[in-house]
Amino acid sequence: MKLIHQIEKEENLLINTVSNTLQLAKKTINCSIEVSVKKTIGFNINIRNNIVENIEFNSDGALFITVYNKFSKGSVSSRDFSVNSIKKMLDIAIDISKNSSSDFFVGLPDIKLLCFNPNNLDLFHPSELSIKNGINFASIVEKEAFKFDKRIFNSEGSFFSSHITINVLGNSLGMLEKYKSTLYSAYNCMIAKEKNIMQRDFYYSTSRKIENLEKPDILGQNTAKRAVSRLGSKKINTMKSSVIFSKEISFNFFSNLIPAISGDNIYRKSTFLLHDLQKQIFPNWLNIIENPHIQQGLGSKPFDDEGVKTTVKYIVKNGILSTWLLNSYNSRKLKLISTGNSGGIHNWLVSNQNISFQDLLENMSTGLLVTELMGQGVDIVNGNYSQGAIGFWVEHGQIKYPVNEITISGNLKHMWLNILSISNDIDTRHNIQCGSILISEMQISGN
Repeated sequence: MKLIHQIEKEENLLINTVSNTLQLAKKTINCSIEVSVKKTIGFNINIRNNIVENIEFNSDGALFITVYNKFSKGSVSSRDFSVNSIKKMLDIAIDISKNSSSDFFVGLPDIKLLCFNPNNLDLFHPSELSIKNGINFASIVEKEAFKFDKRIFNSEGSFFSSHITINVLGNSLGMLEKYKSTLYSAYNCMIAKEKNIMQRDFYYSTSRKIENLEKPDILGQNTAKRAVSRLGSKKINTMKSSVIFSKEISFNFFSNLIPAISGDNIYRKSTFLLHDLQKQIFPNWLNIIENPHIQQGLGSKPFDDEGVKTTVKYIVKNGILSTWLLNSYNSRKLKLISTGNSGGIHNWLVSNQNISFQDLLENMSTGLLVTELMGQGVDIVNGNYSQGAIGFWVEHGQIKYPVNEITISGNLKHMWLNILSISNDIDTRHNIQCGSILISEMQISGN
């Protein structure tokens, strides 16, 4: 109860700060204005070999003010919420706007798109969790990993975090809304050794509710199992082969679609999908739905960073690209309407063909299973894709041995169209939820 009372007090303070800033602006400046504040409270714990390496406490908040002076914009931020500081911020924002070039497309969102009386998305689940409890959780994870297999000989660290975030946004169009959320995370990375050869791997869990985190003993065992499975890694020859992206990295595969359809890249003509709206870019059985209103969803939001109400919509329907991702500015540049994606995406749900991961392996028969990607090798201008990869070689539908020191490459347009199947082993730890993905062919560079 003490924590809930503290959060309610903090929330009221932030609401009053935004409200007072709007009232002060109304009296002193003749401009449109947007005011937002975000505060995160919590802690991070990191232990290694059962020794607490660091404990970090967070209580970070910032006030953001943006004024629109006709067709010029001025933005400032500060961690000082005092009245004098707010007055100075308003003055500075006005000065910046007066010295900024005019841009016809800047301004507040259309009032009809704003979110008034947001839905309760069940994102807030505070826990009276002590530092001692957090240390104990991280410690159990590491101990269970060591116990799992004698080849686990060292730890790269066990991590636990607990955070509460409060968001408040208001503007001169009459909006003043807020929502708050909790997020708990646990992460562990272990090192396995055999015949002087070492391999590492990790596992993690994240949730809005503390009780929905993976149990610490299971988390530790999963980490150890993954690290041990990497032992005996081999190089493979350069070839073209079928490839499976495992569920742990399938979100990464689809995340490449985000910048390719973002409004800023569209109006700048810096994306390979510039002319592909309402055209087929995936197989006709594949859908991607954005649902910002999933209860306790990791990507759920009642409104975006501008206060525009979020909505359920198709990103891809029957393989056809259905929309761009737009905020108020780039939607005006493109003569369209904001899609409520200022600040990013909200819970992408990728369809699957309701087959198991084992079925997917058998459908591939022989090829590469990728479980980890390295580097930033994606060019959004032309769609070329090249990344370092770690995984396993598969023959006749069975995993044979681990592989490393390879690069996989292709072009995203071809890769997306060449998706043969997606299994139903959906990973819910991201704001893109997807199963493992089978692609008919990619270039593999090895020996």
